[in-house]
Amino acid sequence: MLSLRDVSVSYDGAPALLDASLDLADGQVLAVLGPSGSGKSTLLRAIAGLEPSSGRMSWDGDDLAGVPTHKRGFALMFQDGQLFGHLTVARNVGYALRLRRTPDAAARVRELLALVGLEGYEDRLPATLSGGERQRVALARSLAVRPRLLLLDEPLSALDAGLRGRLATDLARILREAGTTALMVTHDHEEAFAVADRLAVMRDGRIVQQGGIGEVWQAPADAATALFLGYARVLDGEAAHTLLRAAGLPVGTDAVAVRRSALAVADAGPLAGTVSSARVTPGQIRLVVDVDGLGEVDAVARLDTHAAPGDEVVLGVDASRLAAIPAGH
Repeated sequence: MLSLRDVSVSYDGAPALLDASLDLADGQVLAVLGPSGSGKSTLLRAIAGLEPSSGRMSWDGDDLAGVPTHKRGFALMFQDGQLFGHLTVARNVGYALRLRRTPDAAARVRELLALVGLEGYEDRLPATLSGGERQRVALARSLAVRPRLLLLDEPLSALDAGLRGRLATDLARILREAGTTALMVTHDHEEAFAVADRLAVMRDGRIVQQGGIGEVWQAPADAATALFLGYARVLDGEAAHTLLRAAGLPVGTDAVAVRRSALAVADAGPLAGTVSSARVTPGQIRLVVDVDGLGEVDAVARLDTHAAPGDEVVLGVDASRLAAIPAGH
């Protein structure tokens, strides 16, 4: 198990990582999510032993202070894969195995290529592969020596959106089938949700929230976290109270995060307003509606609904798509 307590990193006296504490159990996949400059990559590099840090970092109770990168038993996969262009797929995957003179290395390479869905690619060169295929090869290479911990640095960010979504699903399957403990840093919340079972959200060098994916999604720690996780808006004060009452929920907080799909045009509902804008998407109409007591809020409507700017509409509220923001945040 990886354990961090009050780990900090500074560059020329300027803090880049502040008092980070987290635990990662064997077999778990943790996504560290945050915008550029939040400190997530610094955290990954500190864990890898590539950045000097203060605080305590341990694996299964053994202190990692002073343990060099190559002796930690961790593997690091970069966003661009960094394959050896002159080596075949099989030789890329088996590179570390050959250095270690691992018995039955060829069988291990075949096993890994099957795991990542690249059977028959042994003799191909990286230049003949697609971006997604190269990342699969890089993942297989990272898994070859069965690392205690796999560190993934934005592993899908260089891919286009459609391929990124498909490969995220495959990455989750591969890590679980291999039983690999992994920590992935990313700026994409959908990627984090697809791959990980635990989430740590970072901002300004600090971990502002961590927990299970569902736990963090359903109860974001503050407004900034809610918006970063993909909530459409955060209402506060009387607007939050009005929405909570409309949803039949107790008014126990001063702020509430609202998913776009939480409000939908209905035949009858507790809220009414005027459509400010409407945009047709493949599955629904996305609206902005000016509601008395709330101001402008996001809503959705079925494709067969007439909802154009200036129309009066009634909105139903799905309470399961709201998240209360703790007081003081």
